Amino acid sequence: MKTLKYSRQRESIKACLSGRHDHPTADHVYVSIREEYPNISLGTVYRNLNLLVELGEVRKLSFGYGPDRFDADLAPHHHFVCRKCGSVIDLPLKPSSCLNEEAQQCCRGQIDSHVTYFYGICQQCLVEDSSGNITPPANL
Repeated sequence: MKTLKYSRQRESIKACLSGRHDHPTADHVYVSIREEYPNISLGTVYRNLNLLVELGEVRKLSFGYGPDRFDADLAPHHHFVCRKCGSVIDLPLKPSSCLNEEAQQCCRGQIDSHVTYFYGICQQCLVEDSSGNITPPANL
């Protein structure tokens, strides 16, 4: 296996993600990283995020629409995705191992984990709707 060369930019991207809980997109990470590295390219951010995912140091969240999000919290947990504004929130639910066992009964392969996303409207969007302010739909 090829030895991975140390990169200050990659470490900065990882530190940026570790300090955030809003599950940023690559574009959001890029904006944050540019404060420290003004000459960094968006392509460099994308390549490093994908490398961190490959190395198992960061999790990529794909919801089937909209841009991928990134999460430095590798502990098993669920997410809530707002269909209106696109925000992603960690849910403090413990992942259920019995769901793996139930799914295993329907599968000939070996199940060792699962990912669950909950979808709906976040509290902020509900408050905005009830006050009569219309929030434009997110580009999901």
